[in-house]
Amino acid sequence: MNDGRLDLGRVGIWTFAFEEQPATRVREAAAEIEELGYRALWFGEGFGRDSTSQSWLLLSATERLVVAAGIANIAYRDPITMAAGERSINEAFPGRFLLGLGGHRISDTPIQMDGYSIPSRGRAVQTMNAYLDAMDAIPLSSAAPAAPPQRVLAALGPKMLELAAARTWGAHPYFVPVEHTRRAREIMGPDAFLAVEQAVVLDTDLTRAREVATEHVAFYAAAAPHQQASLRRLGFGDADMTGGVSDRLVDAIVAYGDMKVIAERVREHFDAGADHVCLQVLTPGSAGLPLREWRELAALRDG
Repeated sequence: MNDGRLDLGRVGIWTFAFEEQPATRVREAAAEIEELGYRALWFGEGFGRDSTSQSWLLLSATERLVVAAGIANIAYRDPITMAAGERSINEAFPGRFLLGLGGHRISDTPIQMDGYSIPSRGRAVQTMNAYLDAMDAIPLSSAAPAAPPQRVLAALGPKMLELAAARTWGAHPYFVPVEHTRRAREIMGPDAFLAVEQAVVLDTDLTRAREVATEHVAFYAAAAPHQQASLRRLGFGDADMTGGVSDRLVDAIVAYGDMKVIAERVREHFDAGADHVCLQVLTPGSAGLPLREWRELAALRDG
């Protein structure tokens, strides 16, 4: 495990909202997030900009902010591409980039590189371990950054959490309740870094807020088998995920309501062992940038 050097603060921002925004707008928003006093900005990788280009865009628009890829999907690129991008960003922006790794490879043919075989469809832990081996073995010719790279894994299950603690700085669990944070800390021990994503709806109209929260939870409960497996390990079952999602599940995954409700959920994660909580703001229709909410939530940035 690497010792921690990056200062992400206690509470950061996590967002998919940059995916559909022009580069100019993304730069402006990143600069404002930094001005609001946040020290960490996480972004998800979907089908917009890839993690390397998005990281470079955000870092070039700010001066102090730590930019965290949450996560760069290993199914999208081979290890040499990932390692080269990581080294280039760390060289250009030392001490400001955190690479989160996750996902599953989708090629039918395993990659053979420098004596390492990267499984195309194997067990998640085996695949990630081999991928990390390959990244570390690549003799890149560019100038090495002064400090070794910082990485976290998108870990949910016990074995992946153990791997995160053993091979990287720690874990970045997504779509998890507080109970997962508690279990993750027990599994990884006291030293591994634990950065938890928490979805929030900042809206005092609880009917509307619950609708937004339910839509978010229903998407992952229906379309993400790894999230379904994680929820089952935590005691949720068919009654919570079949034919719609239960109120119990929605309430466990999303904090919705006023600032007091969200602050309490953040506190619960810290009490359960989190080192950092990054807030993903959910809004009706998920259109545009939730600037109003980011501004209000800045009051929580120091935890």
